[in-house]
Amino acid sequence: MTALWLVLAVLHGQGPVDEGTLLVRQDTVEIAREAFRLTPARATSGGWTLGTTIRFDRSRPVVVLDPIVELGPDSGATTLEYTVADPREPLRILGQFARGRFVVRMLGRRTERAREFPAPPPAVVLDDSVFALYLPVAWLGRARPAQVTALFPRAGRRELLAVQDLGIEPTTLNRDPADLRHITVTGGENRLVHVWLGAEGRLAKVEIPSRGLVAARQPAR
Repeated sequence: MTALWLVLAVLHGQGPVDEGTLLVRQDTVEIAREAFRLTPARATSGGWTLGTTIRFDRSRPVVVLDPIVELGPDSGATTLEYTVADPREPLRILGQFARGRFVVRMLGRRTERAREFPAPPPAVVLDDSVFALYLPVAWLGRARPAQVTALFPRAGRRELLAVQDLGIEPTTLNRDPADLRHITVTGGENRLVHVWLGAEGRLAKVEIPSRGLVAARQPAR
């Protein structure tokens, strides 16, 4: 068990394990804010619930994305409930992992679609516009690259990603110098994602250089 998992084991049951707000900038311009909360799952078998809400309100129409992912004790995703509040196309997404498959239902105003993806474990749920979802991906990082199956249900795609833990490295957080745990996620359409964790494995920053995106944790008020 890694040091991060030891910390999570100690914190489990004392929830929330982590909560905060990410300020999302693209090419230094603020485009959204994302509030996330990681809590111990209600099930006696252990695991966590990761809920996050990101609001894109710098342009019209305003779009709010609100996924909730249930995670098993091994940090792998088990279920997804996802509300997309977009006046052009409101959507509800329901997902279930079982026996190496991910079954997703897309419920629109007048339509319903279902799709199934191969999802050998470890498997995670991601979204191109939701950044706290990279937290459980970071948990899977090891000194050697580890392969992870990533499902992007809203985009309807599946990717095989490599996750690697590079250890503690210097960076900046809100323009201040910081020493954080650095995890890289490589492959897929984003090519490279940097995930930075702070004390006790808490999410500090997500960077996607190919898109000029930085989602940085804001200081608690």
